[in-house]
Amino acid sequence: MPRNIEVKARIGSVDAVLPRARALADFDAQVIDQDDTFFAVTRGRLKLRRFADGTAELIHYHRPDTCDAKASDYVRVPAPDPDALAAALERGCGLLGRVRKRRLLLLAGPTRIHLDRVEGLGDFMELEVVLRDGQADAEGVTMAEDLMRRLGLFDAPRIDGAYLDLLQRLAR
Repeated sequence: MPRNIEVKARIGSVDAVLPRARALADFDAQVIDQDDTFFAVTRGRLKLRRFADGTAELIHYHRPDTCDAKASDYVRVPAPDPDALAAALERGCGLLGRVRKRRLLLLAGPTRIHLDRVEGLGDFMELEVVLRDGQADAEGVTMAEDLMRRLGLFDAPRIDGAYLDLLQRLAR
């Protein structure tokens, strides 16, 4: 099962961090509009992610809700009929909420750098260090923390959960 080490932090502005991320990246940023619908499940998180081009994927993942760099394991499945799948999941599981964002994706070695502008929340940065089979979590954590330093974000306020959690807190 694929695994990565994740760190998520609030940033003042995507535009301010983008030049530093570009300097570390292997290629220029790719713009990805994402619309995530979350469903109630008893273990982990389940979301249907829709892209601007009409494609979609179902993603289930386990990740602790801590501010530290943390391991996440996940399964991604193409969703050729996202409307029907969303209706079935809402009926069977229940709907938790929706998160819409514009993501700039940059790659730095095995790490995905996400610069996210989240509707209703603001700007964030997320790192995902993709681990090889058998690679220790500690190695990925070290890589993530080093990249946070190199991006000038080591002291940025870190986020302990998903964007959905932040939106739900705002709604209370």
